Amino acid sequence: MTMEKRKIDRINELARKAKAEGLSEAERREQKILRDEYRAEFRRSLEAQLSRIEFYDPKTGGAS
Repeated sequence: MTMEKRKIDRINELARKAKAEGLSEAERREQKILRDEYRAEFRRSLEAQLSRIEFYDPKTGGAS
């Protein structure tokens, strides 16, 4: 995953603040944007990993 550490730290900071005292409207928007970015990057990373997986069939000796 290549999301910048400062963005991940900010996501965590906003989550802690939301639990402790709540977020302003601007902070809620920022949190949504950052979370959406995080999820998109996670999906891209997972799809890239899954696309490289090959299955080996021991009966035929081939990969698929």
